Amino acid sequence: MRCIILLRYTLAGRRTFAQLPEAFRMMPCESPDISVVVPVHNEAENVAPLAEALFEALRAYGAPAEVIFVDDGSADDTFVRLKALRERHACLRIVRFTRNYGQTAALAAGFDHARAPVVVALDGDLQFDPAELPRLVDKLHEGYDIVSGWRDRSTDPATRSLPSRLANRLMAAVSGIEMRDFGSTFKAYRRDILEHLRLYGELHRFIPALASRYGARMVEVPVSWRPRHAGKSHYGLSRTWRVLLDVIAVKFLISYSAKPLRMFGSLGILCMGLGVLFWIATLLMKLPALGGYSLTGNPFLYIGVLLVLAGVQFITNGLLAEMLTRTYYEGGSVKRIYTVREVVGDDDDK
Repeated sequence: MRCIILLRYTLAGRRTFAQLPEAFRMMPCESPDISVVVPVHNEAENVAPLAEALFEALRAYGAPAEVIFVDDGSADDTFVRLKALRERHACLRIVRFTRNYGQTAALAAGFDHARAPVVVALDGDLQFDPAELPRLVDKLHEGYDIVSGWRDRSTDPATRSLPSRLANRLMAAVSGIEMRDFGSTFKAYRRDILEHLRLYGELHRFIPALASRYGARMVEVPVSWRPRHAGKSHYGLSRTWRVLLDVIAVKFLISYSAKPLRMFGSLGILCMGLGVLFWIATLLMKLPALGGYSLTGNPFLYIGVLLVLAGVQFITNGLLAEMLTRTYYEGGSVKRIYTVREVVGDDDDK
């Protein structure tokens, strides 16, 4: 029946998706070309205008698409309003968590449930303009694996813009990727790149850095950045220290995740080498010409012992990390970092 309707309107000269009747546009999306993932938490006032703006942009673009809202344990009416939107938009799907797991888990769930070869993610606070989504997708088709929206945050208060600039510079230095806005959620991905990534903690900010391990080609495009439409921001200065710790974790994952003994072993050899030097200094200081200090009363002896023991500990930890790495790469499946209460809009529409 769908094919007959489509053929009828094609023969009639109505060739674009936006020109098809509302009844056809509301039919389930079985083979989407674009999946839009939107993590939301307590965004009851924003989900309706955001969904309408997204579907308007997608209809104008003309490609079959689905929109996946991930309700990250909202305590307000977000899920109720999403279900009401589902009645009007058959291409809208909802993944509902049992509790609040955070943005990284919400994005991971959206990526897991996305069915299209192109996946676009954006925040649910309407600060990004959904009308700019086609620009990211078109840029992706130029041969890139990730297209990131770059926000001009020069008008933001210094309490938000300054930590953001410092964090972006630090992440660029650590990852070796020249990117001005790591924290932007508004990105377009090729699905085959996302399948390589395992997100946990708060690593969603570092997806480009993690994807660089697999040779991903990336580019930034400027996008508009608007004041929040409604609701309360979930970001603040309290996240600064967590970002710094995540930078350390990402540096380890990029450089040493497959060979941890190189890092721990290098630190161990350095500590043991310094310990031996302190022992040699202790022996030399025993000579009358250098003061004739007692071996047992010389603090250099004990510093050397501590350094050698620390070196042994580093090397031992490196060996244990090597064993864990082999278990990770050769062992069973990786556990998910979230629990889904229900999915609204699956193929069987359970």
